[in-house]
Amino acid sequence: MKLIRFAASLGLAGLIGLAASASALAADKLTVAATAVPHAEILEFVKPALEKEGVTLDIKVFTDYVQPNIQVAEKRIDANFFQHQPYLDEFNKSKGTKLVSVVGVHIEPFGAYSKKIKSLSALPEGATVAIPNDATNGGRALLLLAANHVITLKDPKNILVTPRDILDNPKKLKFRELEAAMLPRVIDQVDLALINTNFALQAQLNPLKDALVIEGRDSPYVNILVAREDNAQSPAMKKLAAALTSASVKKFIEEKYKGAAVPVF
Repeated sequence: MKLIRFAASLGLAGLIGLAASASALAADKLTVAATAVPHAEILEFVKPALEKEGVTLDIKVFTDYVQPNIQVAEKRIDANFFQHQPYLDEFNKSKGTKLVSVVGVHIEPFGAYSKKIKSLSALPEGATVAIPNDATNGGRALLLLAANHVITLKDPKNILVTPRDILDNPKKLKFRELEAAMLPRVIDQVDLALINTNFALQAQLNPLKDALVIEGRDSPYVNILVAREDNAQSPAMKKLAAALTSASVKKFIEEKYKGAAVPVF
């Protein structure tokens, strides 16, 4: 009888131990949303190193800029890696979310592309220019055009400018505001397209060779790892942040993207 009770207690202890182990494993799994290039590629690069530290990384690739934030806010995904701080600030303000930056990783200089002209000075009168339709990246596109004297803005320091804020448009350019992921697909249909580098790379465009103009390396639009207030400081998230800002990742970004993405750490 005592032997049966001892065996039963061992069995119960074993079950408790297994449950604790399963819980620990679940706690050390991170599901992270990312756009395909370069974010998901960088996450794939750090995945083996995180495995050695007991963190399993599940990477979900998205093609838009809205769902990754929605799903993190709704706790369907732990974190995301695709956006810069101005976009996150505007998203939190407009959607009432409280997502936070965990760490800054790299800058992707924003560029202007065309299949019809070789320089901005060759833009014809009445040309059609496609820009992102979200507030921060649309403003970023207009600021780049203003910096290159194509248009004049009422407030060149306002990162949320829209076509309505154009003070002078000497070539009478027509602006089409489209979802950022769509811009590489319409490059043949417009005279100029202002494209985020992650989507440019995904479309096999080389920002350093194909862009007519591109932001400098002092761009304030640092791409960040984003999480919620309740998990931003979790042990697993801290390990991911450390991995993304390691010397090996810096070398990977520099060698693979050759200036199309620039590490900030």
